[in-house]
Formats: sequence, structure tokens, C-alpha cells
Amino acid sequence: MNPLLRYIQGYPEHILTPVTQMIESGRFTTWFEKRYPTNHDIKSEKALFEYTMAIKNRYMKKTAPLSKVIYDSKIHLINNALGLHTYVAKVHGGKIKSKNEIRIASIFKNAPEPLLRMLVVHELAHIKEKEHDKAFYQLCCHMEPDYHQLELDARLFMIYQEINKKK
Repeated sequence: MNPLLRYIQGYPEHILTPVTQMIESGRFTTWFEKRYPTNHDIKSEKALFEYTMAIKNRYMKKTAPLSKVIYDSKIHLINNALGLHTYVAKVHGGKIKSKNEIRIASIFKNAPEPLLRMLVVHELAHIKEKEHDKAFYQLCCHMEPDYHQLELDARLFMIYQEINKKK
């Protein structure tokens, strides 16, 4: 198996076959760039926090607050994750202070905006739904109707990045 396909491992054959054919024929990069001609301009962590809060305030006003949203260069190295949500609870005196943090793989600093949005939606959904179950995906689709397609496209973006790294 082509090592690039590890990002879409587990997808059905009707998705794997055309992607494999495009990679082998050298058409994948052109196809991806036509599909996503521009990247977002959310480069700073302040801009990323504001972007995330706008989505959170639109769809999840009553959930726990976010204390931090950052790009993290170490994420991709951990379990091939694209983003992480962490919840930290600390006892201060007699009170419990909790913090929700979202970390987005820094490779998505230079990605198409819909793919960044999908990752932010995914991590925001974890504030309310901890497991990747039906309720979790329903919440993701509520915030982003094209969630499932964008999740696949984010994996295709990883393939695109690796192909371009070799050039």
C-alpha cells in the first residue's frame, strides 16, 4: 500500500481507488488545488482564538468557557492527531477551577479555511461530547453541515502536504 494512503486508511474502496489513481498519475496536487484554491489568513493564535470563539458563541453559548486555542507543532507527532481538546481541573482552596483548551496541528496554519473550521468544530464538540459517538457527530454536523466531507478533505490535505514536501 502507498504510505500516503495511511491518512485515509479505513475509508471504503470507492474513495481509496480514485485517490490512489490520482496520486499515481500525478494529478492529485492539481485536483486538490482546484478544489481548494486559497488558504485562510488566520495565522496568529489571537486570531485563531477569536475565530474559534465566534463559532462557539454561535452554536455552543452555554458550554464551559475556553481558556486557550493555539496552533501546536507537536500535535502531528502524537497519534497522527490533527487537533486536541484538553480539559484540566485544578483545586484552588475549596474551589475547582477548570480550563478547556484546544490545540490545532500547526500544519493547518496554512490550510484552506473550511478544513480549519472542521477541526475547530470537531474540538469544540468535545467540550460537550467526549466520545466519538452518534451525539458527537450530530453536534459536528449541526455546526458544520459538510463536516464528514471536510473531515475526509482534511486527510487529503495531509496527503497533499506530503506530496508537496517531496517536490
